[in-house]
Amino acid sequence: MNLKFLKLALILGIVGSIYSFDQEYLSKYRHHTVYQVLTESEKDVEFLTVIEKKFGIKFDYWNEANTLNKWTHLMIKSELNSDFEEMMRSLKMSYSVLIEDVGSYIEKQLISNSKIKEAGDDFDYGKYHTLDEISKWMNDTQAAFPKLVSIFNVSRSYEGKVINVMKISVPSSLKKPAIWFDGGIHAREWISPATVLYMAHLFLSNYSIDPDVTKILDSFDFYVLPVFNPDGYDYTWKKDRLWRKTRSKTKIPGCYGADPNRNWDEHFCENGASKDPCSDTYCGMSPFSEIEIRGVANFISKNNDSIVSYLNFHSYSQLWMTPWGYTTKKPRDFEIQDNGSAAAVDALSKLYGTKYQHGNIASTIYVASGSSVDWTYDTAKIVYSYAVELRDQGKYGFLLPPDQIIPTGLETFEAMKALAIYILKQLK
Repeated sequence: MNLKFLKLALILGIVGSIYSFDQEYLSKYRHHTVYQVLTESEKDVEFLTVIEKKFGIKFDYWNEANTLNKWTHLMIKSELNSDFEEMMRSLKMSYSVLIEDVGSYIEKQLISNSKIKEAGDDFDYGKYHTLDEISKWMNDTQAAFPKLVSIFNVSRSYEGKVINVMKISVPSSLKKPAIWFDGGIHAREWISPATVLYMAHLFLSNYSIDPDVTKILDSFDFYVLPVFNPDGYDYTWKKDRLWRKTRSKTKIPGCYGADPNRNWDEHFCENGASKDPCSDTYCGMSPFSEIEIRGVANFISKNNDSIVSYLNFHSYSQLWMTPWGYTTKKPRDFEIQDNGSAAAVDALSKLYGTKYQHGNIASTIYVASGSSVDWTYDTAKIVYSYAVELRDQGKYGFLLPPDQIIPTGLETFEAMKALAIYILKQLK
């Protein structure tokens, strides 16, 4: 073990730390570089495919190659940097380096996270937590708020992990409309579960204190799923920090998992999804082939008479989006959906000045078929369906430092309150 790894091991080996990362995990993305490439036209996007074929590789796209947000983010091994940059210049394509060494960013995130010491049994919302820690948090939260919180099973993962949902409900003689929000559908997007569970905590701890929160919880029930894809999330802590998909077996040995946000039975495996089991956007063998997605969809179907809003949290890009993802056409409810987005991002920006864009998915980020929000809107008839891309815009990408968890959670909480109040007005 070289000196740098020894130093890291010592830091991560703090007494009481439950984390253990082997050298293979830590070195997997050493000497990988993330570039941003200006893709203003379809021809530019096609050039990237040509380069992949020439190099005999597949880029790891941190956002999909597209012309909408102009900049495509992709990761390659640093040994290809010179050839890649020469190709960019020969094609007269603009590019720049976003992250020079992904491995070092992973190490920095882990080191920063391990240095955050929790006092006793207190749960620190300013750090990233393992799947086991999040499961314990759910049980502890139920114990702390027994009159407001219940926990129930909604599905199991491919590997048999229990998928539990937290219901936040102020006792009432009337059946209330409900809002569902989830995180961690894509495993590597750690800020998503961290934000979801922090917002749940903020709603609970501010009930009867914050007038807006009190009004919202008196009016709505909440369903909260912090980690939609537990197998994938657990894998990011143990084997591969940048794993995205589920962990089910495919027909190709060595290629695992499907993209859980391409596996819904809504324009399944059309544009923006892949039939290649080795692809990060592989749609799966069939609609709802992934047990995690099937279980949640069944629950939502059975409760769509009360669920009026669905929010699916991702990272990164700072976007608040509505259906549809499979087409750039806008649904008939787009105006009232987008007005909700506008209310959310306006409230969000007032806290720290963080700027979000809003619009329908296919026109704002990229075309993606078989997504959760298209299904919840079209099939489950949940009008206020949203896909949200949290911080940042590429400086850290999926490797957002833990010191940004609290600011991200607080500003998104403001957005959630504004959206809930907006929806409440529309329902009256």
